[in-house]
Amino acid sequence: MAPTADEPAPPPTSPWVILGSIPRVAEDESATGAADLSLALAAPPRVSRLTVSPCVFPARPTPRNFPFVLAADASGLLLLSAILPAPLTPVHIDRPGHREFCWRDTDPRYLVLDAATGAALRLPDPDPQEPIQHQALVGVVPCPGGGGRYAVAELLPLIGSDRADLRCYLSDVGEWVTKDVRYPLPPRPLAPLRTLAHHGRLWWADYSWGVITADPFADDPVLGFVRLPRACVLGCREAWGELDQFRYVGVSAGCLRFVDMYRRGRAPDKVAVWTLPHVDATEWTLEHEAAFADVWADDTYKATGLPRKPPVLALIHPHNPAVVYFFLEDHLFGVDVPARKVVECDRYHLVAPPRGYDIANRFVRAWELPRSVASRLGNWSTDISSDEPTEAPPSQRMPGDYHLVGNTRQTFIG
Repeated sequence: MAPTADEPAPPPTSPWVILGSIPRVAEDESATGAADLSLALAAPPRVSRLTVSPCVFPARPTPRNFPFVLAADASGLLLLSAILPAPLTPVHIDRPGHREFCWRDTDPRYLVLDAATGAALRLPDPDPQEPIQHQALVGVVPCPGGGGRYAVAELLPLIGSDRADLRCYLSDVGEWVTKDVRYPLPPRPLAPLRTLAHHGRLWWADYSWGVITADPFADDPVLGFVRLPRACVLGCREAWGELDQFRYVGVSAGCLRFVDMYRRGRAPDKVAVWTLPHVDATEWTLEHEAAFADVWADDTYKATGLPRKPPVLALIHPHNPAVVYFFLEDHLFGVDVPARKVVECDRYHLVAPPRGYDIANRFVRAWELPRSVASRLGNWSTDISSDEPTEAPPSQRMPGDYHLVGNTRQTFIG
């Protein structure tokens, strides 16, 4: 059936991988050759691995300070945060409509990695007094006109105001530009979990509320907002810090998809896939839904040997929106939701978190590979599971480990 005017034709499919969000840090530069990064690619549902050089992350990673892939774009661009430890320093910010005092003990750095060339570009701070505020509110999007141009943008809502800043780093300009935008939402702190590129725009997903979108290349960007399906909207700070175990927003077959398995006060018992039919739509359409009991009862699930227990949501297949991936114990498996069948299953291995920490979908990225990188797929990695971290003892587990960090700005009058 041909797509309708409201349904764009799905783009041609390309090879894809599940990329671990936390890369290895090489002990010396020889591990990545002359490049700033290297890749060990594995076929899904195994996890591919990124390694960065000490030039990219010049410190020993810890559960609090570590490199993290914020976005993996089909153009081959990877956006990386590198939160390094630093001496405790007081910070005063005093601007019209924005007064703040805080202490900082980190040196946050942001880099754009080019998987095709192996090069890393460290971005300048957008403001010496006020660097990027939240890891999960910054994203990268290639210019729709091509030419290798891209934008990195951070959304800075001024909670309590009807305005926001959209700070944009434009690659062809080489510096940050702040664009004042109207903020169309009521005063509610965001629970940011993911920023992704789609259709030439950036989309900021708050898994409790909805998705904000804007075109950072526009001279006067306009923020749009797509509320989650009515029954899926949660109260402010409800399930704070754990929603990326139960919800996910991503692109599949050319459309934005919202996957949900959250249940208030009880264990998840089903999974639902919602679709945004086109980029200017404001209502989601329920496309697929399945009870876990039906999946567990199928022979394909029994063959995995996994227990009948609710899994953790990982991601959606970037080409087939019927297939959703889950974590359970040490396995990553894909389920054809309308068929209630397991279609892929294998053990997964991540650089971090170690065994014993809570897993969530922020630890993996579905990455459609650019042609220059996909050409390497004739030689899938065979040692992807070697030298994995062991289970972390309870004494080393601390609340907030391996979480995205940052602030949602407040407005103070005075």
